Amino acid sequence: MLTPGNVADVTAAPELLARMGRARYVLADKGYDADPLRRALRQAGAVPVIPGRSSRKRKVRYDRERYKDRHLVENAFCRLKDFRRVATRYDKLAANFLSGVALATALAFWL
Repeated sequence: MLTPGNVADVTAAPELLARMGRARYVLADKGYDADPLRRALRQAGAVPVIPGRSSRKRKVRYDRERYKDRHLVENAFCRLKDFRRVATRYDKLAANFLSGVALATALAFWL
């Protein structure tokens, strides 16, 4: 799923969660900190591992040890951005860009 650069992460979350299937834990960064999202995750049977934003009035608790595993996702994105075509997004069409991401993924993680 590809969204414009000026769209907040949390607005795309419901569609991503619908595609996700069953999960025990959902790790996300502070961009996904929203009470409705946390409720939806709990109703789906998943435990949200999302730190709260610093502007929150009421602090949220989350599993700090499990959150440390999120660096694996960040490392994968960092590796994909080593490919100039992905990092700068030269392609105007989403289908072409996602094809480039698929090729970069195959090269980065398969070879």
